[in-house]
Amino acid sequence: MRVLKKSLRGEEGEITLVPESIDDLWHLKYLIAPGDLVFALTHRKATAATDKLRPEKLERRPVRLGIRAESVEFHTHSNWLRVHGVIEVGPDVASYHTLNLEPGADVSIIKRWRPDEIARIKEAVAEAKRPKVVIALIEEGEAAIGVLRQFGVETASEIKMGGGKGMGGKGGDRRSEFLDEAAKELNRVAVSDSRVILAGPGFTKEDLKKRIDAAYPDLASRIILYDATTMGVSGFQEVLRRGAIDKILEVSRLALETTLIEDLLREIATDGRAAYGPAEVKGAVEIGAVETLMVSGDLVRRPEMDDLVRSVSNARGRVVIFSSEFEPGKRLCALGGVAAITRYKINR
Repeated sequence: MRVLKKSLRGEEGEITLVPESIDDLWHLKYLIAPGDLVFALTHRKATAATDKLRPEKLERRPVRLGIRAESVEFHTHSNWLRVHGVIEVGPDVASYHTLNLEPGADVSIIKRWRPDEIARIKEAVAEAKRPKVVIALIEEGEAAIGVLRQFGVETASEIKMGGGKGMGGKGGDRRSEFLDEAAKELNRVAVSDSRVILAGPGFTKEDLKKRIDAAYPDLASRIILYDATTMGVSGFQEVLRRGAIDKILEVSRLALETTLIEDLLREIATDGRAAYGPAEVKGAVEIGAVETLMVSGDLVRRPEMDDLVRSVSNARGRVVIFSSEFEPGKRLCALGGVAAITRYKINR
């Protein structure tokens, strides 16, 4: 993410941003809320001339519009974010329009900014300067490759090959084919500046690393080996939970969420410094006891949550908005979508 312009008077004002990746579009999903005025370049049909007998096919021309946002739509499998609302600035005022935001195109947002939103922008700018991370899980006959996004681990490739554990005898050729295919796929996914965590049970990961050493030396120099006992989504989560990412990144959004939810559950299990659910957290906020507030991204735009977030920020507490797409956010939703680690134990 790049910041082109920042013009604020107190909490009110305009910030112009350039998203540079799908991660940045994900950040924008949480930065643009209903009621915000959003400006971006879009395309509208030119007005038709009224003195012609036969209608002409109307040309779509670029125009910069300002719309009052009503809804925001983002899909992790696509490379765009849609903002739908009513045009306030530009042609066809009062008409509905949808802005399709893509990486590389600037967008201006005018609103009353929350402290956690300003912090999210700083985080996105810093994240863009860090190396990308690919996690590869492998065991005999099965491999999964995922790209670490700020909203979760996105599966990029899966390889399965029968033949049984060890793939001995004639299966030896199948095992060699499997390792070659896994090496090829990992080289395809892990672009030149990516760091790679190669993990899994047993020695299959070491055998794959040897293939990569021989065939893809540049990729080999960017790999660290790590142990994992499971595959799939739970395997990705295990790698994050056990701190492998911290060997590569000083700060990771997903690693942060994983650590916080583990800390919260530990406090809950020991009847310690924790509050969860809207009513309990609201009570903790009212007495200034919240050290870290955790809110699901699905709830943060509700007026009552906006008040909680601002209250915690004003009391110098920490606010973390969780992605609902990955495991930590789902676990938070199971606790009511909002929780807090408190400064001290609160008697219930």
